[in-house]
Amino acid sequence: MISAFANTWKVPELRDRILFTLAMIIIVRLGVHITLPGVDAGVIEKWMEHAAKQQGDGGNAFGAMLTIFAGGGLQQAGIFALGIMPYISASIMVQLMTAVVPKLARLAREDGGRQKITQYTRYITIVIALVQSFFVARSLANPETLFYMPGIDDESKFGVLVPDPSTLWFALIVITLVAGTLLLMWIGDQMTERGIGNGTSIIITVNIISALPGALVQTWQHFVTGDDVSPFRSVMLVVMIAMLLLVIAGTIAITQAQRRIAVQYAKRVVGRKQFGGQTQYLPLKVNYAGVMPIIFATAILSLPAMMLTWFFKGAPWAVKLQTQLNPGGTWYYILGGIFIFFFSYFWVATMFQPSQISEDLKRNGGYVPGVRPGKPTADFLDFTMTRLTFAGAIFLTLIFVLPAFIGHLVSLPPGSMVLQFFGGTSLLILVGVVLDVMRQVETHLLQRHYDGFLRKGKIKGRYDRLAQTGNAASSTALVYLWAVIGLIVVVAAAAWIAK
Repeated sequence: MISAFANTWKVPELRDRILFTLAMIIIVRLGVHITLPGVDAGVIEKWMEHAAKQQGDGGNAFGAMLTIFAGGGLQQAGIFALGIMPYISASIMVQLMTAVVPKLARLAREDGGRQKITQYTRYITIVIALVQSFFVARSLANPETLFYMPGIDDESKFGVLVPDPSTLWFALIVITLVAGTLLLMWIGDQMTERGIGNGTSIIITVNIISALPGALVQTWQHFVTGDDVSPFRSVMLVVMIAMLLLVIAGTIAITQAQRRIAVQYAKRVVGRKQFGGQTQYLPLKVNYAGVMPIIFATAILSLPAMMLTWFFKGAPWAVKLQTQLNPGGTWYYILGGIFIFFFSYFWVATMFQPSQISEDLKRNGGYVPGVRPGKPTADFLDFTMTRLTFAGAIFLTLIFVLPAFIGHLVSLPPGSMVLQFFGGTSLLILVGVVLDVMRQVETHLLQRHYDGFLRKGKIKGRYDRLAQTGNAASSTALVYLWAVIGLIVVVAAAAWIAK
């Protein structure tokens, strides 16, 4: 594996793609920390220093999900505050509509139909970004509604967040946030074409990893330098590291797990050549729905807690109910498990079409041994996928509740940054994106007769969606790009030292 990492720099095209991806990642993280116009960055800095000292703040499900997709941009009130979330929401919406609406389904199968659907997705992204940016601007003007930044409305302690919330300021904030989301969408497309991996997924992954330094500091303070540190806590730190390795290994194994359905193709002779007769396999993933059920479940669970914060803030019954619907509450995990099972089957029923697969096999002369072509094949695939979905839903439910179990075991609050790396949405996205990037890098290495990451075989995955559609960025463009980034970093460092 070490030699594979070393060989990546020996392939010029692969090296240029990696450097381009790293440059885009730096630009994304810089945009998160550029404060919106008219917002007092000093107030946010004071609040973040105060929030860093509050170790017991558990946060909420919606705030955690926003942190994943915005990478801290909301807390920083940066130009990338919305992150890539509007585009993700639009993509999910269009994907579901494509599976449900026959007209869109036909369009997706036509030549050039995918480009049309992508264009519709971008239009919907703009609409969603406009709505979300308006609510963000209104929340900044009324800091008491900022549920993901509790206490920032205390002007005596932190100051006024927005000194002049005029109509012109509202329009400027909305335009800036929408432009930031569109820029992130464009950067994601460029990373997909000229970089390595899927650009949108990498942006989300970088946003998740941005919380890692804070999580490491929090872990060190909790287990090593805290006021109530004991030898037992030091032992639990070792146990937690071992559990992290086991959880990651188990997540990789389930993410890669497949049920391979043998497909036999009939022999046919054309002239002097014989076609067909070989056995191929139809891979059915155990976790076919991926991370989507957890995202849907978390989003739905966050709505009641968010509404209670907005409309019934401070009411005793609302506080009690909100405690149950936040991470750490009993009903949060009960309802979350139910929603995960429902959305797992819903996603598979929407996206997996056994009748279409059966017809395609029949049209190409393929059949499953022991199963008649046509409807019996569709019923067999549907039955097999139903059992696999049950196993995948159990796995997703365990991943969903695992952070709470580990937090209870090592005495960490449910909303701790440390726990998001032990399960939930963050871990599944990290594992999936890292595996995709490794598959793509391995493909480049194997094409140029270098060894891959594994001595025997290769990393399993869908290689058909890993090929880039554009050429790698030129070396001259990379030199200019890195020179501009270096200049920005030097200026930022000088400003920080002067301050």
